[in-house]
Amino acid sequence: MFRSAPQGLRRLGAVAAAAFALTLAVAASASPTSAQSPSTNEIPGVDEIVSSGNIRQLANVPLSGPLAGGINSDIAFQGKYAFAGNYNGFAVFDVSRPSQPRVVTQVACVGGQGDLSVYGNLLFMSVDASRSDDSCTSVSQPASVKESWEGIRIFDISNVRSPRYVKSVETNCGSHTHTVVPGKDRKTVYVYVSSYSPSASFPDCQPPHDLISIIKVPVKRPTQAAVVATPNLFPGDTGNPPGGPSAQTTGCHDITAYPQKDIAAGACMGDGILLDIKRPESPRVITRVRDTVNFAFWHSATFNNSGTKVVFTDELGGGVGAECNDAIGPDKGADAIYDIAGWGDHRRLVFKSYYKIPRANADTENCVAHNGSLIPVPGRDVMVQAWYQGGISVWDFTNSSRPKEIAYWERGPLSTESLVLGGSWSAYYYNGHIYSNDIVKGLDVLQVRDWRLFGAEFNRFDVLNAQSQQRY
Repeated sequence: MFRSAPQGLRRLGAVAAAAFALTLAVAASASPTSAQSPSTNEIPGVDEIVSSGNIRQLANVPLSGPLAGGINSDIAFQGKYAFAGNYNGFAVFDVSRPSQPRVVTQVACVGGQGDLSVYGNLLFMSVDASRSDDSCTSVSQPASVKESWEGIRIFDISNVRSPRYVKSVETNCGSHTHTVVPGKDRKTVYVYVSSYSPSASFPDCQPPHDLISIIKVPVKRPTQAAVVATPNLFPGDTGNPPGGPSAQTTGCHDITAYPQKDIAAGACMGDGILLDIKRPESPRVITRVRDTVNFAFWHSATFNNSGTKVVFTDELGGGVGAECNDAIGPDKGADAIYDIAGWGDHRRLVFKSYYKIPRANADTENCVAHNGSLIPVPGRDVMVQAWYQGGISVWDFTNSSRPKEIAYWERGPLSTESLVLGGSWSAYYYNGHIYSNDIVKGLDVLQVRDWRLFGAEFNRFDVLNAQSQQRY
């Protein structure tokens, strides 16, 4: 997510755009160097690459053309391909040789956010920027104009070299993120669309907005995709109210589904929720939690492999603030680990601890908990996570009360003069390697030097999590 503050505009603001332009200028002028692992409190130099001794960079692939000027966001995987989102479209990489990833194609389709999911021959893309129409050649148009469009774009990727735009579905307040839930008949896939921050001046995004949009997509007939439900997750103003230290709940930022267990977890601005999704068109809230002391904006959720824990992230400062310094401390802008206790409708989320990277970042580095994924280690709970300019952290939360970092990799600040937008937006484990989409610099591929650090039985080609948990 990219936002100046939870209460701010739903669109990329002028200040953020200026920061991104400055980031590009700094990135173009800086030359990366390498260094040894710094001490806990040592801040690396401008664009200097540092890491723990057990992880290294294998490759970096920047984008070109229209996508080079856009913000890089999330990544989805299938087979030998990585699909990397961008505010101006998406790119397809062949990652069959992780040390030499190759750009297969770049699709220019401006829309903002660019969160991606892939299911079979279909690619889903979130558009959370009000456009003049649903085409790839649309231009920005205020959400106050009734004819404006935002929502989900659907592409046919049966030919990955030439993806084909086949369908759009408009949704209330657009689509900031989405997650896919396969239908039990295998003929249908559902797309849960998260969006938020309504306004009385937006005809298609009216308050209160306590809902998600559910799109039903016939897998073999994607042109028939349509919204089939808009369930209210916070009826009767049960979401976090305005006026407190945590964001008012006016929708969800992100939902992660675990279809095999018929559950999902939602990060909904001021609330964290656990959902029953046994009936995909009628999800039910089982329980909810709130943290008005340390959480500003509930941003994302990740299950452990056994589905007995949820890691929620707090995107304090909206991704553009320096939130990993000594002034902010270890509990704000962090992860929160919750155990799932009980059974059935009596399940509840029990807070256990916070986790935050143990390295102080400079006041010129935007840094806060952001997107990551589970590394499927038998018998242990291990996750890789992006922290913007805080880099990549691999950490273990097997003991929910005592999480610990295993490995890290990062670039130093993009500038020593002022805060600029950059760093790792997302980090994912896939087929034995870690992939990160850097906001400015493109796709990074990382390799852990010895996977035995994660346990003697670890199989680096185990992709259980890629198949079981669906997000973005």
